Amino acid sequence: MGKASRVKYETGRQAKIATQRAAARRAEQRRRLFIAPGSVVVVVAVVVTFVLVKVNGKSGAAAASSEGPTGAALTSLVNQVTGVPQSTLDTIGGGSINSGGVGAGSASNGGASLAPVSGSPLTSGGKPEVLYVGAEYCPYCAAERWSMIVALSRFGTFSGLSTTHSSSIDTDPNTPTFTFYGSSYASRYVSFTAVEETKNYQAGGSYVPLQTPTSAEQALLTRYDTSKSIPFLDIGNSYLQVGDLPGVDPSILAGLSWSQIGADLSNPSSPVAQAVDGAADYLTAAICKLTGNQPATACTPAVKTLEAKL
Repeated sequence: MGKASRVKYETGRQAKIATQRAAARRAEQRRRLFIAPGSVVVVVAVVVTFVLVKVNGKSGAAAASSEGPTGAALTSLVNQVTGVPQSTLDTIGGGSINSGGVGAGSASNGGASLAPVSGSPLTSGGKPEVLYVGAEYCPYCAAERWSMIVALSRFGTFSGLSTTHSSSIDTDPNTPTFTFYGSSYASRYVSFTAVEETKNYQAGGSYVPLQTPTSAEQALLTRYDTSKSIPFLDIGNSYLQVGDLPGVDPSILAGLSWSQIGADLSNPSSPVAQAVDGAADYLTAAICKLTGNQPATACTPAVKTLEAKL
C-alpha cells in the first residue's frame, strides 16, 4: 500500500502524530547508520595514530640508546670499568700486548707504542700530564679508551663519562666505547687532558668537529705525530703512543655489548681482559715511572716488572 493510500486510511489527530513519530524514528535510525561507519573510521584513525606514536617513541628511544647505556646501567658499567680488581690486573700483567712493540723504535710514525721520547716535561698543575688526542669515529681510539679508563682510574677518578661507538662506515664499525668529551678527571698524582676532535657521525660528507687542540697541544702533534695518526697519547712527554697499541685491536670487541665488555674486564681468562687490561697495565707502568711509583695500589710489583720493558 502506497503512502497516499496509508494517509487516506488514517483518521484523527492521534493517528497522524503516531505516523510522524514513526517516521522520525526511522529517520533517526538511518542517520545513526550513516554516522556509525564514520565513527568507526575516526576511532580507527585515533588508534592508528596512537600506535604510530608508540612505535615512533620506541624507535626514538632505541636511537637515543644506540650510543650505549644510560642511567643506572651506565653507572653500573662505569663502576665495572673503573673498578677492575687489582688482583685481576696483576694476574694479567702485560696480557696479550705485543711487548716487542712497546718501547721499541720511534712512535712518531705509528710503528711503535709507548716509546721513550725526550723533551721538556709535560705537566699540568704541578703534576705529570697525560695528553690524549683522538676522535669519536676512530675504532682504534674506541678500543684504547677502555684501557685508558682502567689505567687512569688507578690514580684518580673520572666524572661524567658517557658511552658512544665508533663510526658505522670505518674499520670495525660501531665498536662500543666511551667518549671523554664532557667528562672530567681528578687525581693527586697525574693530570689528564683529552681532546676528541670530531663526532662519530658525518654531516655533508665529513665528520663533525667537536674539540680543537690548543696551540701547545698542536705543537706536540706537529712534532711527534708526523703520520697524523690517532689515537695520540703523550705521557708526560716521556712516553709516546701514536696509533693503536699493538694487541688492542677493536675487532676483539666486535659483537659485544658495553655490559659484556665491562664484565669481561674482571675475567683474567677473557680475550678482552687479556688485551684491554694488558694495555692498561702497560699504561699504568708508564705513569708510575713519572709519579715515583705512587700510589702503591697502582704501582704494584707486577706493574714494576712492566716498567723495565719500557
